[in-house]
Amino acid sequence: MLIGELHAQNLVYHVNLNDRADDQFKVTLTIEGKALSKQNAIFQFASTAPGTYQVMNMGRYVRSFKAFNKKGKEVSTKQLNTNQWEINKIEKVRKIQYNIAETWDTQVSEYPIYLMCGSSLEKDHALINGQTVFGFFKGMQGAPLKIKLDYPQNWKVGTALNKDSDGYFKANSFDHIVDSPILLGRLTKASTMLGKVPVEIYTYSKTDKITSEKLLKGMSDMLKAAQQFLKELPVDRYTFLYHFENRSAGAWEHSYSSEYIYREQDWTPAFAQQMSDVASHEFFHVVTPLNIHSEIIEKFNFEKPTPSEHLWLYEGTTEWASHIMQLRYGLINLDDYFKVLHRKVLVDKKYFDANYSLSKLSLTSFTKKGQRQYGNIYMRGALVAGLLDIRLLELSGGKRGLREVVLELAKKYGKKRAFSEETFFDDFVKMTYPEIKGFFEKYIKNATPLPYKAYYNKIGINYYDTKDLGLKAGLKYRVSGRGGKLTIVRTQDDTQDQLKVGDEVIALDGKSLDANTGLKAFGKLLKQPSGTAYILKIKRNGKVLPVDLKTFAVKDIKNYYFEVNLKASDAQKKLRERWLKNF
Repeated sequence: MLIGELHAQNLVYHVNLNDRADDQFKVTLTIEGKALSKQNAIFQFASTAPGTYQVMNMGRYVRSFKAFNKKGKEVSTKQLNTNQWEINKIEKVRKIQYNIAETWDTQVSEYPIYLMCGSSLEKDHALINGQTVFGFFKGMQGAPLKIKLDYPQNWKVGTALNKDSDGYFKANSFDHIVDSPILLGRLTKASTMLGKVPVEIYTYSKTDKITSEKLLKGMSDMLKAAQQFLKELPVDRYTFLYHFENRSAGAWEHSYSSEYIYREQDWTPAFAQQMSDVASHEFFHVVTPLNIHSEIIEKFNFEKPTPSEHLWLYEGTTEWASHIMQLRYGLINLDDYFKVLHRKVLVDKKYFDANYSLSKLSLTSFTKKGQRQYGNIYMRGALVAGLLDIRLLELSGGKRGLREVVLELAKKYGKKRAFSEETFFDDFVKMTYPEIKGFFEKYIKNATPLPYKAYYNKIGINYYDTKDLGLKAGLKYRVSGRGGKLTIVRTQDDTQDQLKVGDEVIALDGKSLDANTGLKAFGKLLKQPSGTAYILKIKRNGKVLPVDLKTFAVKDIKNYYFEVNLKASDAQKKLRERWLKNF
């Protein structure tokens, strides 16, 4: 690849979003300036994309592909494989035209694409992830490009890309456009300043239940916590893109933005907290991998999926940080944090292969077997990061935890300098302590059972695989808030003369209940002593019936249980105090 040739062409992509009837993006790529060379004769669509860890094979979605010379005469092309087209007489080509189907509504037989990593083209909005719409000439992955989007006049556009004076979006490279999703349509917008950094939120909500203003209010404390955790933000702007319609899929991080695909629902405190929790994870990715990444991420291979062994850093550490920073900023308390740990240990042990190490998970992430284990990077990966934090604090005498080391790494490497994929473990050890080498060998490279009890004991926290907490109040039936109503979904034999499956619960001790308030009310009831009398009002076959009931005593057995050690030593308490703070 010759740098001089790299910038000799002006690559302009034109996308017609006014014609949306057939769920296909109509793309015209114009080559201005110097002609292309034989080295550029292959046009490449992405086989995968950074941060997806899945095979995408975007060539599957191409519906037509044509090349033209400067007189408008078609030049012959040939599809070489799923993702590559060879162009004849490339030196004469001045224009490429192709149609590519949106991924959301296009059925494929294998390797379905995550919604948040895909594309959508609808009546009142569109979602573009760069790799799902754009391709590039071989040898020109790093060439700058411009994008012109034609769309309805009343649409708003949300993206981290900047526009030039002519209204074209500018990208430094194909990598840059993949790193910069675009959400367009009937959107709401909200913005704020985080220190000197402008933050924007764009939201599509199918029936307008969720607005950008609500999201901004719900995540404002989290953003302040992130700013404090990071000391200073390593970006000059940031954009959140939200899509609320019929399905939930999760979120995808980018260097200067993140996008979220969730089912539209009523805006409740619980849903607001969920959105803030997810955003805290994605936002922390401004550190990893933007400022800490290996050469595999920096020089991404769009032709062939190439895994990195360091997902424990990119995703595991990020997931840990998203919760610990909320604890340290006071957004959640210690009991809330223990619940996060409990859930992650539970999911790790119950749903994933205990013999599958984090390194193996990373290196097989593009395989079908690896994909089945991939979700554990957010469970075991975060748990390992938490243990590493404690070990670093212990070895440094409470002066330096994982947060501090991550910030040091960000300064050492930064956006433009990659770390070595092969030597990073050793480099990390050299920056910290010799004992960390053994930690990496046991808990990242291998699948040694994680030492929760021993490590959390260092900071005066007890861990139990199983603990009997005595007796607690229980119910002899089960309620569910699914479907918008609070209903009985299961009963024990001795309650069947009073309650039946399908009964709708409408009140508890005279207070009206619904699907949103009911589960919280039952939670309060179960905190009362066993034997507490109460009255339910139920609706059955159109009739409202009162039912007199009592809670009963049941054993309170907890698995994967964390609690503060009330008999902790002064040394344990001191280290816990350091663990609870940013410093």
